[in-house]
Amino acid sequence: MGAQSRRDLIESLVTSQGEIDFASLATEFGVSEMTIRRDVDALENKGVLRRVVGGAISLAGKSAEPSFKDRSTAATLAKMRIAEATVALLVPNETIIIDSGSTALAVAQSIKGRGLGLTVITPSIQVAVELADEEGTTVILTGGLVRPGELSLIGFEAEQSFARYNCDTFIMGIAGFDAERGVTDYHRDESEVKHAALKVSDRVIVVADTSKLGRVQLVNIAETSQIDVLVTDADANNADVAACRALGVDVICVPVALTSVSERAS
Repeated sequence: MGAQSRRDLIESLVTSQGEIDFASLATEFGVSEMTIRRDVDALENKGVLRRVVGGAISLAGKSAEPSFKDRSTAATLAKMRIAEATVALLVPNETIIIDSGSTALAVAQSIKGRGLGLTVITPSIQVAVELADEEGTTVILTGGLVRPGELSLIGFEAEQSFARYNCDTFIMGIAGFDAERGVTDYHRDESEVKHAALKVSDRVIVVADTSKLGRVQLVNIAETSQIDVLVTDADANNADVAACRALGVDVICVPVALTSVSERAS
């Protein structure tokens, strides 16, 4: 692999994960840490990241949300495993809310063909389309303003849609989770829709791949105490996982086969 191709992959990783470390990248790419440091120096000069001890962090900032396309192609295996574990928690004939976002979409995809007879309320056009022809499933799409790229519905109409219903479970996608700071997201209007969904749900399941843990984004969504279940691919010994359990949250850590750097960054 040439230096430019390697740097492109490193840039994709730091953008999607928020941080990288020299030792892991050196092992994955089969090069020395000195080579990785030179790559990181080049990306720092480009304004992509900032070097820290042992690695680098993204300069995207708390308000800069990666595109849906980038998010949907990152950690795809982890999201699939998280989705499968989440659907296993559902009870036939439940009324559920499926959030917008790439992990929530993976949950919708995993529901297909299971014959659960769910009623699904969603602010995501993509989730609605995914389940529209699922036999025995009733899909209710909230109103609202369409967010380009995300194809999620936001604004007053989306928020008010939830006030009409009483729901069993809210499957919430997030941008950041820290056991002390709770659940956070990038976008203010999306966050208000999540708040509205929280208010009408008896159970809250947060779905988050490991890159979301330990990160705090722009807008506060919920305290850790408001979460019933966290489904993640993080290791059971992860600090946020341990802290979450200590606060009474049921945490499900799903095993995910090791993938290459190119697969995680694609």
